Amino acid sequence: MKKYDKAFLLEAYGKMTTIRAYETKVEEIFLAGELPGFTHLYIGEEACGVGVCENLRTDDYIESTHRGHGHCLAKGADIKKMMAELYGKETGYCRGKGGSMHIADFSIGMLGANGVVGAGYNLAMGAALAAKLKRTEQIAVAFFGDGASNRGTFHESCNMASVWKLPVLYVCEMNRWASTTPYRTTTSVEDIAVRAAAYDMPGKSVDGNDFFAVYEAAKEAVAYVRGGKGPYLLELKTYRIKGHFVGDPEKYRTREEVQEHFTKDDPLQNFRAVVTGKKWLTEAELDELDQKAKALVEEAVQEAMAAPYPAESELMENYYCE
Repeated sequence: MKKYDKAFLLEAYGKMTTIRAYETKVEEIFLAGELPGFTHLYIGEEACGVGVCENLRTDDYIESTHRGHGHCLAKGADIKKMMAELYGKETGYCRGKGGSMHIADFSIGMLGANGVVGAGYNLAMGAALAAKLKRTEQIAVAFFGDGASNRGTFHESCNMASVWKLPVLYVCEMNRWASTTPYRTTTSVEDIAVRAAAYDMPGKSVDGNDFFAVYEAAKEAVAYVRGGKGPYLLELKTYRIKGHFVGDPEKYRTREEVQEHFTKDDPLQNFRAVVTGKKWLTEAELDELDQKAKALVEEAVQEAMAAPYPAESELMENYYCE
């Protein structure tokens, strides 16, 4: 394995541990009855979002899913605006009207999380078409799960992106569970990446819980897409540690299965093992980042709780662009 710059390693782990701290806190306060609506957690998949987004420019686009907090933070979203949005406060990204599943920040290319499964493909494709027409060398990334790969929008988007050679990177976070359904009961292939061949684009599968494997694979894919060669399908093999939503009784799988995956293949622990084993970072440096992340999340919660709710007079405002 090649040696990585220390500043890069600190940034990458900082983002992953911030995602973990944010999601852990969100689960806690949701179960305490503090948050409205529903929320879906990204715990156990941190290496996917961060490994991909570390290869992107600020003006590159990403389109997320209903499990979008990790993608937002990986792309550089403001954690305080995110937390305020979950609380339904006017200081949130959508002034409290979108909630957990609809966070967006166009200034960093985050086109939005989406409550509709498989809805992001064509939005990313549209952004990629715009980038190609404007010749900006921007690319668009569409994150999705294995369940969403069975939606018709996936095939429509892949086909059109390939026909028009659009700069789209399709990233499948293969977390093995589509809501309550194991992928083997609904998906005809072992690897989602093999579907790329049907659309004459490259496809590759890598370990999604290995940050370095994700980063290097994404680096290759981003270079291909940005080079004008057309779309690319990257599959990241991971596992959804938490239920489909916070509060999910999870009758469809055993606690032992989940615990085994998390104990043996936690992406944060995998990262720590590599960088400390190679003496690139120390345990103390990593622990300090863990503590900073937790403190930042606590600060975000306190500010969100103190922020005002949007006024009733704003009920019908901000739904359409001016």
